[in-house]
Amino acid sequence: MTTSEQQRFDSLYKQHLTNLTLQGKRPATIDAYSRAVRRIAAYFDACPDNLTTDDLKRYFAQLIASHSWSTVKLDRNGLQFFYRHVLNQNWEWLNIVKPPQVHRLPDILTPAEVAIVISLTRQLRYQVFFLTLYSMGLRLGEAISLQIGDIDSALMQVHIRDAKGGKDRFVPLPQRTLLALRYYWQIHRHPRYLFPGKDDKPDSLIDKGGIQKALKCVIRECNIHKSISPHNLRHSYATHLLEQGLDLRSVQTLLGHSSLNTTARYTRLTQITRKNTVKAVNELSDALVLKWEWGL
Repeated sequence: MTTSEQQRFDSLYKQHLTNLTLQGKRPATIDAYSRAVRRIAAYFDACPDNLTTDDLKRYFAQLIASHSWSTVKLDRNGLQFFYRHVLNQNWEWLNIVKPPQVHRLPDILTPAEVAIVISLTRQLRYQVFFLTLYSMGLRLGEAISLQIGDIDSALMQVHIRDAKGGKDRFVPLPQRTLLALRYYWQIHRHPRYLFPGKDDKPDSLIDKGGIQKALKCVIRECNIHKSISPHNLRHSYATHLLEQGLDLRSVQTLLGHSSLNTTARYTRLTQITRKNTVKAVNELSDALVLKWEWGL
């Protein structure tokens, strides 16, 4: 870009960030929508306020060829927001970019596989993290950001704050998970976080990439031939509770799903009996045959 064009882009990009904030978009959405504008500007080496329909077609054709459909969808939505709220234009052509409707079922670990994965995880922080993730059905970001004050050992519940959609929820805290968290905290004794990052960065959190790498490594060592990410532990949690007989709506509440349809994908059962939620969650955690118990 020329100097003047770069200045124009910087001004429009700043407006983009401001408008995203004013619209109450979540941090992850702001990050994705702003990246979409940066990406297309870098592709054309120009401010994206004067692009033609042919330019957009060419850009999205190469994006589809080089990136996942989830990325394509985010870039489309981010550019639609940019044109509508910053440039005051409606690019109807962007609506033509439609990712295919795919309904895939996630891979699920059996309870025995969950137990062996946790048992064979080499570092204690990842062992405790994977148990926490699974035994409370948390999203990766929810578990990473857990704070000491979120743990209520009197009521045996955990306050999940500012989760997806800006929603809070309470989830049952299994006794086994509480003991693991206490044991691990006694090692690092961070004043705020349950899963802190490196010692030289007091306010940092456990690295997301490190978590994913550790799980990938242990899955491979366990000779498990499934596509497993940290989020699959949450999927497994939901599926195992349904198999235990916990009713669908209770599982929906535990997971923080807005729609029951989202939860329903975990089961093909025709009858699900009502069962005490706290009892079911503790039974699920207690049933893990772990080869370590933190010396307790």
